[in-house]
Amino acid sequence: MGESDEQSSSEGAITVSILGASGYAGGELLRLLLDHPYAAIGQVTSERNAGSFVHFTHPNLRGRTKLKFVSAAELEPCDLLVLGLPHGGAMGRIAEFAALAGRIVDLSADFRLQDAGAYADWYGREHAAPAWLERFVYGLPELYRDQIGGARYVSGVGCNATATVLAVWPLFASGLADPARDLVCEVKVGSSEGGNRAGEASHHPERARAMRSFAPTGHRHTAELLQALALAGGDDYSRVSAHMSATAIDNVRGVLATAHVFVKAGVSERDLWRAYRQTYRGEPFVRIVKERTGIYRYPEPKILSGSNYADVGFELDERTGRVVALSAIDNLVKGAAGSALQSINLMYGWEETTGLGFTGLHPV
Repeated sequence: MGESDEQSSSEGAITVSILGASGYAGGELLRLLLDHPYAAIGQVTSERNAGSFVHFTHPNLRGRTKLKFVSAAELEPCDLLVLGLPHGGAMGRIAEFAALAGRIVDLSADFRLQDAGAYADWYGREHAAPAWLERFVYGLPELYRDQIGGARYVSGVGCNATATVLAVWPLFASGLADPARDLVCEVKVGSSEGGNRAGEASHHPERARAMRSFAPTGHRHTAELLQALALAGGDDYSRVSAHMSATAIDNVRGVLATAHVFVKAGVSERDLWRAYRQTYRGEPFVRIVKERTGIYRYPEPKILSGSNYADVGFELDERTGRVVALSAIDNLVKGAAGSALQSINLMYGWEETTGLGFTGLHPV
C-alpha cells in the first residue's frame, strides 16, 4: 500500500485508490480526499509518473502527502476504486477493476449513458461492455440522489452537462418548459477541460486570449442533457430537441452555461422563482443567484474556483416567453471531482457535504 500516515486514522475509514491520478480531475479528487475524515488514500496510479512523488505533478499538495505514483499493474484491492482514465479506457477492463474493489466511481464518459445505442451515436463506436451500463448510476446527486445512495457503481458526469442540466432542470421538472420548442445552450469553458496533455490547441500562443468555438454542434455532453430531459417526464420531454454549442475562453477553470428555454404561455417570473426554489430547496451545493443590482447578480464561475457549488439563475423575456437559464461551476470540482466525492458520501451514507465545505475565493 502507498503511504497514508497523513490520512485520518478514524476507525472504519475506507481505503480509496485512484487509477489515473495524474490528471487534473484525479488531482482534485486527491486534494479533497486528503481532508476527508472517513477515507484513507491507498494507491494512486500514473504510468508516466510511476515512482515519483505526487507533489511533482500536483504541486499544491506539497507537504500534504508523501504518496508516490505507482503503475496500474501494482494496484492492490481496496474498498473504493476511482477510475480517472481517458474516455474509452475503463469499459474494456471494467470486470478487472470490479475484482479489485467492491465499489467503483468512473470519472470518464464510459458509463454515463444508459443506452448503448446512444453511446454509439454520440461517441462513434460500439460500447465495449454494454451489460455494465445498467449497473452504473449517473452521478449527479441533484437528480439521482436516491439511486446513488448505496450504489456499488457510479459514473462521473460531463462538466458541461452538469452546468446545463442544473440550469434548466427546474423548468422541466416543474412542467413549465414548452415541450414543442427546442432547447438551445451555449457553454463557455476554460482550458482545463482539455486535460493536462499538451496539444496544438492548448499551446499557449494559440490558446491564450482565445474565444474559440470548438464544438458548434454535436457536443457529446448533449446526450447527457437529453437523458436528463427524458427523466423529467411530464409533457413527454423525452422528445424535446436539445442543442449545445461550446466555446473556449481565456480561463483555466470554469463553465458558464447559457441556455434558452421557451416556457408555456402565461408563465410569470413568480412561477420561475417558485420552480427554482422548490427544485433546489435543501440542495447543499446549488445556490440561486438572481439579484437586481451588483456585478455578481448572475452566476459567475470566477468565484467558484475550487468549490463544489453550482450557482444558477434565470431571466424571463416576457415578450417571447424565452427564459435565459444560467449556471456556473468549476469544471474540475462540481464538474468532476466534487460531484464524485458528493456521490461517494451518498454511497456510504455519510453526510453529503463531508469534505466539500470550501466556498471558493473572492477576489481571485
